[in-house]
Amino acid sequence: MIHQYKSNGYNIVMDVESGSVHVVDDVTYDVISLYEEKNTDEIKDSLKDKYDMSLIEESLEEVKTLVDEEQLFTEDKYEPIIDEFKKYHKPVVKALCLHIAHDCNLACKYCFAEEGEYHGRRGMMSFEVGKKALDFLVENSGTRVNLEVDFFGGEPLMNFDVVKQLVAYGRSLEEPHNKKFRFTLTTNGVLLNDEVMEFLNKEMSNVVVSLDGRKEVNDRMRPFRNGKGSYDLIVPKFQKLAESRNQTNYYIRGTFTRNNLDFAEDVKHFVDLGFKQISIEPVVGPEEDPYSIRESDLPKVLEEYDKLADFYIKSHKEGNDFNFFHFMIDLTQGPCVYKRLSGCGSGSEYLAVTPWGEFYPCHQFVGDEDFLMGNVDEGITRPEIGQEFGSCNVYTKEKCKNCFARFYCSGGCAANSYNFNGTINDAYELGCEMERKRVESSIMIKAALADADVERG
Repeated sequence: MIHQYKSNGYNIVMDVESGSVHVVDDVTYDVISLYEEKNTDEIKDSLKDKYDMSLIEESLEEVKTLVDEEQLFTEDKYEPIIDEFKKYHKPVVKALCLHIAHDCNLACKYCFAEEGEYHGRRGMMSFEVGKKALDFLVENSGTRVNLEVDFFGGEPLMNFDVVKQLVAYGRSLEEPHNKKFRFTLTTNGVLLNDEVMEFLNKEMSNVVVSLDGRKEVNDRMRPFRNGKGSYDLIVPKFQKLAESRNQTNYYIRGTFTRNNLDFAEDVKHFVDLGFKQISIEPVVGPEEDPYSIRESDLPKVLEEYDKLADFYIKSHKEGNDFNFFHFMIDLTQGPCVYKRLSGCGSGSEYLAVTPWGEFYPCHQFVGDEDFLMGNVDEGITRPEIGQEFGSCNVYTKEKCKNCFARFYCSGGCAANSYNFNGTINDAYELGCEMERKRVESSIMIKAALADADVERG
Protein backbone atom coordinates (compact mmCIF):
# COMPACT_ATOMS: atom_id res chain seq x y z
CA MET A 1 0.00 0.00 0.00
CA ILE A 2 1.19 3.49 -0.90
CA HIS A 3 0.08 6.62 0.91
CA GLN A 4 0.93 9.99 -0.63
CA TYR A 5 0.33 13.44 0.79
CA LYS A 6 1.64 16.98 0.66
CA SER A 7 2.45 18.87 3.84
CA ASN A 8 4.30 22.09 4.57
CA GLY A 9 5.92 22.10 1.11
CA TYR A 10 7.00 18.44 1.23
CA ASN A 11 5.84 15.68 -1.11
CA ILE A 12 5.77 12.57 1.07
CA VAL A 13 5.31 8.98 -0.05
CA MET A 14 4.86 6.15 2.45
CA ASP A 15 5.26 2.50 1.54
CA VAL A 16 3.11 1.06 4.30
CA GLU A 17 4.25 -2.56 4.27
CA SER A 18 8.00 -1.90 4.26
CA GLY A 19 7.82 1.20 6.46
CA SER A 20 9.85 3.17 3.92
CA VAL A 21 9.21 6.90 3.72
CA HIS A 22 10.33 9.03 0.77
CA VAL A 23 10.43 12.79 0.32
CA VAL A 24 10.28 13.32 -3.45
CA ASP A 25 10.09 16.04 -6.08
CA ASP A 26 6.90 16.88 -7.98
CA VAL A 27 7.57 14.69 -10.99
CA THR A 28 8.37 11.61 -8.91
CA TYR A 29 5.31 12.24 -6.75
CA ASP A 30 3.12 12.22 -9.85
CA VAL A 31 4.87 9.21 -11.38
CA ILE A 32 4.27 7.18 -8.22
CA SER A 33 0.60 8.15 -8.20
CA LEU A 34 0.23 6.59 -11.67
CA TYR A 35 2.67 3.70 -11.35
CA GLU A 36 0.25 0.91 -10.41
CA GLU A 37 -2.48 1.84 -12.87
CA LYS A 38 -0.49 2.70 -16.00
CA ASN A 39 2.44 1.30 -17.89
CA THR A 40 5.59 3.29 -18.66
CA ASP A 41 4.37 4.70 -21.96
CA GLU A 42 1.02 5.68 -20.47
CA ILE A 43 2.74 7.49 -17.60
CA LYS A 44 4.94 9.40 -20.03
CA ASP A 45 1.92 10.35 -22.09
CA SER A 46 -0.02 11.49 -19.02
CA LEU A 47 2.79 13.75 -17.76
CA LYS A 48 4.41 14.96 -20.99
CA ASP A 49 2.61 18.31 -20.95
CA LYS A 50 3.57 18.95 -17.35
CA TYR A 51 7.24 17.94 -17.18
CA ASP A 52 10.26 17.59 -19.43
CA MET A 53 10.47 14.04 -20.81
CA SER A 54 14.01 13.53 -19.50
CA LEU A 55 12.78 14.24 -15.95
CA ILE A 56 9.93 11.77 -16.34
CA GLU A 57 12.25 9.05 -17.60
CA GLU A 58 14.75 9.69 -14.81
CA SER A 59 11.98 9.50 -12.26
CA LEU A 60 10.65 6.27 -13.73
CA GLU A 61 14.10 4.71 -13.36
CA GLU A 62 14.33 5.82 -9.73
CA VAL A 63 10.89 4.47 -8.92
CA LYS A 64 11.69 1.13 -10.59
CA THR A 65 14.86 0.87 -8.51
CA LEU A 66 12.90 1.49 -5.30
CA VAL A 67 10.34 -1.12 -6.30
CA ASP A 68 13.10 -3.66 -6.98
CA GLU A 69 14.61 -2.86 -3.58
CA GLU A 70 11.20 -3.38 -1.90
CA GLN A 71 10.92 0.20 -0.78
CA LEU A 72 7.87 0.99 -2.91
CA PHE A 73 4.74 -1.06 -3.68
CA THR A 74 5.94 -3.75 -1.31
CA GLU A 75 3.78 -6.82 -0.84
CA ASP A 76 2.21 -7.38 2.56
CA LYS A 77 4.29 -10.11 4.18
CA TYR A 78 2.37 -10.14 7.46
CA GLU A 79 -1.26 -10.87 6.57
CA PRO A 80 -0.57 -14.35 5.12
CA ILE A 81 1.28 -15.40 8.28
CA ILE A 82 -0.60 -13.55 11.01
CA ASP A 83 -2.48 -16.62 12.29
CA GLU A 84 0.65 -18.76 12.31
CA PHE A 85 2.66 -15.96 13.88
CA LYS A 86 0.22 -15.52 16.76
CA LYS A 87 -0.04 -19.28 17.19
CA TYR A 88 3.66 -19.53 17.99
CA HIS A 89 3.97 -16.24 19.84
CA LYS A 90 2.82 -17.08 23.35
CA PRO A 91 2.39 -13.82 25.27
CA VAL A 92 3.39 -13.60 28.90
CA VAL A 93 2.27 -11.01 31.43
CA LYS A 94 4.87 -8.25 31.46
CA ALA A 95 3.06 -5.25 32.92
CA LEU A 96 0.52 -4.38 35.61
CA CYS A 97 -1.45 -1.23 36.24
CA LEU A 98 -1.93 -1.22 40.01
CA HIS A 99 -4.99 0.79 41.02
CA ILE A 100 -3.39 1.71 44.26
CA ALA A 101 -6.20 4.15 45.12
CA HIS A 102 -9.81 4.19 44.01
CA ASP A 103 -10.22 7.68 45.35
CA CYS A 104 -9.17 11.14 44.26
CA ASN A 105 -8.78 14.63 45.68
CA LEU A 106 -9.88 16.27 42.42
CA ALA A 107 -13.20 16.13 40.58
CA CYS A 108 -12.15 16.23 36.93
CA LYS A 109 -15.25 16.56 34.77
CA TYR A 110 -14.16 14.14 32.05
CA CYS A 111 -12.76 11.44 34.34
CA PHE A 112 -13.71 7.95 33.13
CA ALA A 113 -12.89 6.73 36.65
CA GLU A 114 -15.65 8.83 38.26
CA GLU A 115 -13.39 10.57 40.79
CA GLY A 116 -11.55 7.29 41.30
CA GLU A 117 -14.57 5.11 42.02
CA TYR A 118 -14.57 3.22 38.68
CA HIS A 119 -18.33 2.57 38.71
CA GLY A 120 -17.99 0.99 42.13
CA ARG A 121 -16.78 2.00 45.55
CA ARG A 122 -13.87 3.95 46.92
CA GLY A 123 -10.98 2.04 48.38
CA MET A 124 -7.23 1.75 48.85
CA MET A 125 -5.09 -1.20 47.84
CA SER A 126 -3.50 -2.94 50.79
CA PHE A 127 0.11 -4.04 50.81
CA GLU A 128 -1.08 -7.66 50.95
CA VAL A 129 -3.10 -7.34 47.74
CA GLY A 130 -0.32 -5.47 45.96
CA LYS A 131 2.21 -8.06 47.10
CA LYS A 132 0.11 -10.86 45.60
CA ALA A 133 -0.17 -8.88 42.37
CA LEU A 134 3.61 -8.55 42.09
CA ASP A 135 4.02 -12.25 42.86
CA PHE A 136 1.50 -13.03 40.10
CA LEU A 137 3.47 -10.85 37.67
CA VAL A 138 6.75 -12.59 38.43
CA GLU A 139 5.17 -16.05 38.23
CA ASN A 140 3.45 -15.35 34.90
CA SER A 141 6.22 -13.44 33.15
CA GLY A 142 8.07 -16.50 31.88
CA THR A 143 11.69 -15.80 31.01
CA ARG A 144 11.07 -12.10 30.49
CA VAL A 145 13.46 -10.05 32.63
CA ASN A 146 12.07 -6.51 32.37
CA LEU A 147 8.69 -5.98 34.04
CA GLU A 148 6.62 -2.82 34.31
CA VAL A 149 4.33 -1.65 37.10
CA ASP A 150 2.36 1.58 36.95
CA PHE A 151 0.88 3.03 40.12
CA PHE A 152 -2.45 4.46 39.06
CA GLY A 153 -5.70 5.77 40.47
CA GLY A 154 -7.69 7.80 41.32
CA GLU A 155 -4.74 9.52 42.87
CA PRO A 156 -1.99 7.04 43.87
CA LEU A 157 -0.27 9.44 46.25
CA MET A 158 -3.30 9.17 48.53
CA ASN A 159 -1.88 5.70 49.28
CA PHE A 160 1.79 6.66 49.24
CA ASP A 161 2.90 4.41 52.11
CA VAL A 162 1.71 1.32 50.24
CA VAL A 163 3.42 2.55 47.06
CA LYS A 164 6.69 2.69 48.98
CA GLN A 165 6.17 -0.76 50.49
CA LEU A 166 5.39 -2.33 47.14
CA VAL A 167 8.41 -0.78 45.45
CA ALA A 168 10.61 -2.19 48.21
CA TYR A 169 8.97 -5.59 47.84
CA GLY A 170 9.40 -5.51 44.07
CA ARG A 171 13.09 -4.71 44.46
CA SER A 172 13.44 -7.71 46.80
CA LEU A 173 12.13 -9.98 44.05
CA GLU A 174 14.55 -8.84 41.37
CA GLU A 175 17.72 -10.75 42.16
CA PRO A 176 16.16 -14.07 43.26
CA HIS A 177 13.96 -14.24 40.14
CA ASN A 178 16.27 -12.52 37.62
CA LYS A 179 13.77 -9.71 37.08
CA LYS A 180 14.05 -5.94 36.81
CA PHE A 181 11.09 -3.76 37.72
CA ARG A 182 10.41 -0.50 35.95
CA PHE A 183 8.05 1.46 38.18
CA THR A 184 6.01 4.43 36.97
CA LEU A 185 3.42 6.63 38.63
CA THR A 186 0.65 8.93 37.40
CA THR A 187 -0.32 11.84 39.64
CA ASN A 188 -2.41 15.00 39.70
CA GLY A 189 0.28 16.64 41.80
CA VAL A 190 -1.85 17.81 44.74
CA LEU A 191 0.15 15.76 47.27
CA LEU A 192 3.59 16.26 45.75
CA ASN A 193 6.17 17.46 48.28
CA ASP A 194 9.92 17.17 48.76
CA GLU A 195 9.72 13.73 50.39
CA VAL A 196 7.56 12.35 47.60
CA MET A 197 9.75 13.88 44.88
CA GLU A 198 12.87 12.40 46.41
CA PHE A 199 11.27 8.95 46.38
CA LEU A 200 9.95 9.31 42.84
CA ASN A 201 13.34 10.43 41.58
CA LYS A 202 15.00 7.43 43.18
CA GLU A 203 12.51 4.72 42.24
CA MET A 204 10.26 5.77 39.36
CA SER A 205 11.52 5.31 35.81
CA ASN A 206 8.82 7.67 34.62
CA VAL A 207 6.31 10.01 36.23
CA VAL A 208 3.20 11.23 34.42
CA VAL A 209 1.80 14.50 35.77
CA SER A 210 -1.66 15.68 34.79
CA LEU A 211 -2.22 19.27 33.68
CA ASP A 212 -4.49 20.43 30.85
CA GLY A 213 -2.66 23.60 29.84
CA ARG A 214 -3.56 27.24 30.42
CA LYS A 215 -4.95 28.14 33.83
CA GLU A 216 -8.49 28.76 32.59
CA VAL A 217 -8.49 25.50 30.60
CA ASN A 218 -7.13 23.39 33.43
CA ASP A 219 -9.32 24.85 36.16
CA ARG A 220 -12.48 24.44 34.13
CA MET A 221 -12.01 20.69 33.81
CA ARG A 222 -9.73 19.79 36.75
CA PRO A 223 -11.18 21.45 39.87
CA PHE A 224 -11.26 20.31 43.47
CA ARG A 225 -14.58 19.01 44.70
CA ASN A 226 -15.41 22.44 46.09
CA GLY A 227 -15.07 23.86 42.57
CA LYS A 228 -11.77 25.64 43.15
CA GLY A 229 -9.18 25.23 40.39
CA SER A 230 -6.01 23.17 40.87
CA TYR A 231 -3.62 25.05 38.54
CA ASP A 232 -2.02 27.46 41.03
CA LEU A 233 -1.27 24.68 43.51
CA ILE A 234 0.16 22.06 41.16
CA VAL A 235 2.10 24.00 38.51
CA PRO A 236 5.00 25.06 40.78
CA LYS A 237 5.24 21.49 42.03
CA PHE A 238 5.34 20.08 38.51
CA GLN A 239 8.01 22.59 37.49
CA LYS A 240 10.13 21.60 40.46
CA LEU A 241 9.66 17.90 39.73
CA ALA A 242 10.60 18.32 36.05
CA GLU A 243 13.78 20.20 36.96
CA SER A 244 14.66 17.67 39.66
CA ARG A 245 14.47 14.95 36.99
CA ASN A 246 16.68 16.98 34.63
CA GLN A 247 13.73 17.47 32.26
CA THR A 248 13.69 13.75 31.40
CA ASN A 249 11.76 10.64 32.41
CA TYR A 250 8.47 12.40 32.99
CA TYR A 251 5.51 13.59 30.95
CA ILE A 252 3.23 16.53 31.44
CA ARG A 253 -0.02 14.98 30.26
CA GLY A 254 -2.99 17.09 29.21
CA THR A 255 -6.43 16.41 27.81
CA PHE A 256 -8.11 18.63 25.26
CA THR A 257 -11.90 18.87 24.95
CA ARG A 258 -14.44 20.88 22.95
CA ASN A 259 -13.65 23.71 25.36
CA ASN A 260 -10.06 24.02 24.12
CA LEU A 261 -9.92 22.86 20.53
CA ASP A 262 -7.08 25.39 20.21
CA PHE A 263 -4.93 22.93 22.17
CA ALA A 264 -1.74 24.00 20.37
CA GLU A 265 -1.93 27.05 22.63
CA ASP A 266 -1.86 24.76 25.65
CA VAL A 267 1.24 23.00 24.35
CA LYS A 268 2.85 26.41 23.85
CA HIS A 269 1.90 27.22 27.42
CA PHE A 270 3.62 24.05 28.65
CA VAL A 271 6.76 25.10 26.78
CA ASP A 272 6.56 28.61 28.28
CA LEU A 273 6.38 26.99 31.72
CA GLY A 274 9.64 25.19 30.96
CA PHE A 275 8.39 21.66 30.35
CA LYS A 276 10.28 19.56 27.79
CA GLN A 277 8.29 16.28 27.80
CA ILE A 278 4.74 16.93 26.69
CA SER A 279 1.65 14.97 25.79
CA ILE A 280 -1.88 16.18 25.20
CA GLU A 281 -4.63 13.72 24.33
CA PRO A 282 -8.14 14.15 22.95
CA VAL A 283 -10.90 13.51 25.44
CA VAL A 284 -13.00 10.44 24.71
CA GLY A 285 -16.62 10.50 25.83
CA PRO A 286 -20.22 10.10 24.70
CA GLU A 287 -21.26 12.60 22.06
CA GLU A 288 -23.96 14.01 24.32
CA ASP A 289 -21.40 15.17 26.89
CA PRO A 290 -20.79 18.89 26.38
CA TYR A 291 -17.01 18.53 26.44
CA SER A 292 -16.77 15.57 24.02
CA ILE A 293 -15.16 15.97 20.63
CA ARG A 294 -17.58 15.41 17.76
CA GLU A 295 -17.21 14.77 14.08
CA SER A 296 -17.99 18.42 13.36
CA ASP A 297 -14.94 19.39 15.43
CA LEU A 298 -12.50 17.38 13.31
CA PRO A 299 -11.55 20.12 10.82
CA LYS A 300 -10.53 22.38 13.71
CA VAL A 301 -8.65 19.56 15.46
CA LEU A 302 -6.72 18.61 12.32
CA GLU A 303 -5.90 22.26 11.67
CA GLU A 304 -4.61 22.53 15.21
CA TYR A 305 -2.19 19.64 14.66
CA ASP A 306 -0.83 21.59 11.68
CA LYS A 307 -0.31 24.62 13.92
CA LEU A 308 1.36 22.47 16.54
CA ALA A 309 3.67 20.90 13.95
CA ASP A 310 4.69 24.37 12.73
CA PHE A 311 5.40 25.44 16.30
CA TYR A 312 7.40 22.27 16.94
CA ILE A 313 9.63 22.93 13.93
CA LYS A 314 10.01 26.62 14.77
CA SER A 315 11.02 25.78 18.35
CA HIS A 316 13.67 23.36 17.09
CA LYS A 317 15.11 25.96 14.74
CA GLU A 318 15.29 28.44 17.63
CA GLY A 319 17.08 25.91 19.85
CA ASN A 320 14.13 25.49 22.20
CA ASP A 321 13.54 21.78 21.65
CA PHE A 322 10.86 19.79 23.41
CA ASN A 323 9.33 16.36 22.87
CA PHE A 324 5.68 15.95 21.96
CA PHE A 325 4.57 12.38 22.47
CA HIS A 326 2.48 12.03 19.29
CA PHE A 327 5.23 13.43 17.09
CA MET A 328 7.84 10.94 18.28
CA ILE A 329 8.07 8.38 15.47
CA ASP A 330 11.11 6.19 14.91
CA LEU A 331 11.37 5.74 11.15
CA THR A 332 14.58 3.70 11.38
CA GLN A 333 13.24 0.87 13.52
CA GLY A 334 9.92 1.43 15.25
CA PRO A 335 8.09 -1.16 17.37
CA CYS A 336 8.54 -4.89 16.92
CA VAL A 337 6.38 -6.81 14.46
CA TYR A 338 4.19 -8.29 17.21
CA LYS A 339 3.39 -4.91 18.72
CA ARG A 340 2.74 -3.36 15.31
CA LEU A 341 0.22 -6.07 14.54
CA SER A 342 -1.44 -6.50 17.93
CA GLY A 343 -1.20 -3.24 19.85
CA CYS A 344 -0.72 -2.53 23.53
CA GLY A 345 -1.16 -6.09 24.82
CA SER A 346 -4.13 -5.30 27.07
CA GLY A 347 -5.79 -8.42 28.39
CA SER A 348 -2.85 -10.66 27.59
CA GLU A 349 0.47 -8.97 28.35
CA TYR A 350 -0.91 -6.09 30.37
CA LEU A 351 -3.51 -6.22 33.16
CA ALA A 352 -5.11 -3.76 35.56
CA VAL A 353 -5.49 -4.69 39.22
CA THR A 354 -8.16 -3.13 41.46
CA PRO A 355 -7.64 -2.32 45.15
CA TRP A 356 -9.38 -5.63 45.92
CA GLY A 357 -7.11 -7.64 43.66
CA GLU A 358 -9.42 -8.10 40.66
CA PHE A 359 -7.88 -8.43 37.19
CA TYR A 360 -9.21 -6.50 34.19
CA PRO A 361 -7.76 -6.15 30.66
CA CYS A 362 -6.78 -2.52 31.30
CA HIS A 363 -7.68 0.45 33.49
CA GLN A 364 -10.49 1.55 31.15
CA PHE A 365 -12.39 -1.72 31.60
CA VAL A 366 -12.21 -1.68 35.40
CA GLY A 367 -15.67 -1.93 36.94
CA ASP A 368 -17.27 -3.63 33.94
CA GLU A 369 -18.03 -7.13 35.22
CA ASP A 370 -18.15 -8.50 31.67
CA PHE A 371 -14.38 -8.03 31.59
CA LEU A 372 -13.50 -9.33 35.06
CA MET A 373 -10.73 -11.85 34.35
CA GLY A 374 -9.85 -13.18 37.80
CA ASN A 375 -8.07 -12.06 40.95
CA VAL A 376 -4.77 -12.23 42.78
CA ASP A 377 -5.87 -15.21 44.89
CA GLU A 378 -7.19 -17.46 42.12
CA GLY A 379 -5.25 -16.11 39.15
CA ILE A 380 -6.91 -15.84 35.73
CA THR A 381 -10.28 -17.57 36.01
CA ARG A 382 -11.67 -16.44 32.65
CA PRO A 383 -8.83 -16.99 30.17
CA GLU A 384 -11.25 -16.63 27.25
CA ILE A 385 -11.23 -12.86 27.80
CA GLY A 386 -7.48 -12.70 27.35
CA GLN A 387 -7.74 -14.95 24.32
CA GLU A 388 -10.31 -12.61 22.77
CA PHE A 389 -8.03 -9.62 23.28
CA GLY A 390 -5.06 -11.57 21.99
CA SER A 391 -6.89 -12.54 18.80
CA CYS A 392 -7.44 -8.92 17.77
CA ASN A 393 -5.04 -7.46 15.25
CA VAL A 394 -4.94 -4.98 12.40
CA TYR A 395 -6.12 -7.67 9.98
CA THR A 396 -9.22 -8.65 11.97
CA LYS A 397 -10.44 -5.05 12.05
CA GLU A 398 -12.07 -3.97 8.80
CA LYS A 399 -11.29 -0.29 9.40
CA CYS A 400 -7.59 -1.08 9.80
CA LYS A 401 -7.01 -3.27 6.76
CA ASN A 402 -6.73 -0.40 4.29
CA CYS A 403 -5.44 2.28 6.65
CA PHE A 404 -1.92 3.58 6.05
CA ALA A 405 -1.42 4.26 9.77
CA ARG A 406 -2.24 0.76 10.97
CA PHE A 407 1.35 -0.18 11.83
CA TYR A 408 1.77 3.02 13.86
CA CYS A 409 -1.34 2.76 16.04
CA SER A 410 -1.53 -1.06 15.91
CA GLY A 411 -5.31 -1.00 15.68
CA GLY A 412 -6.05 1.63 18.28
CA CYS A 413 -7.57 1.41 21.75
CA ALA A 414 -9.73 -1.64 22.53
CA ALA A 415 -11.67 0.27 25.19
CA ASN A 416 -12.58 3.07 22.78
CA SER A 417 -13.65 0.49 20.22
CA TYR A 418 -15.86 -1.26 22.78
CA ASN A 419 -17.40 1.92 24.15
CA PHE A 420 -18.35 3.24 20.71
CA ASN A 421 -19.01 0.03 18.77
CA GLY A 422 -19.86 -2.63 21.34
CA THR A 423 -16.88 -4.79 20.36
CA ILE A 424 -13.14 -4.66 20.93
CA ASN A 425 -12.56 -5.80 17.36
CA ASP A 426 -13.38 -2.46 15.73
CA ALA A 427 -11.96 1.07 15.80
CA TYR A 428 -13.02 4.46 17.15
CA GLU A 429 -13.28 6.44 13.93
CA LEU A 430 -12.76 9.93 15.39
CA GLY A 431 -9.61 8.68 17.06
CA CYS A 432 -8.50 7.12 13.78
CA GLU A 433 -8.81 10.43 11.94
CA MET A 434 -6.70 12.16 14.56
CA GLU A 435 -4.11 9.39 14.55
CA ARG A 436 -3.75 9.56 10.78
CA LYS A 437 -3.16 13.30 11.02
CA ARG A 438 -0.58 12.86 13.77
CA VAL A 439 1.32 10.27 11.74
CA GLU A 440 1.38 12.54 8.69
CA SER A 441 2.52 15.48 10.81
CA SER A 442 5.21 13.43 12.51
CA ILE A 443 6.76 12.30 9.24
CA MET A 444 6.67 15.81 7.79
CA ILE A 445 8.39 17.06 10.95
CA LYS A 446 11.16 14.49 10.46
CA ALA A 447 11.79 15.90 6.99
CA ALA A 448 11.70 19.50 8.18
CA LEU A 449 14.03 18.89 11.13
CA ALA A 450 16.49 17.08 8.86
CA ASP A 451 16.52 20.11 6.56
CA ALA A 452 16.93 22.45 9.52
CA ASP A 453 19.89 20.47 10.83
CA VAL A 454 21.54 20.55 7.41
CA GLU A 455 21.08 24.33 7.27
CA ARG A 456 22.44 24.66 10.79
CA GLY A 457 25.49 22.65 9.74
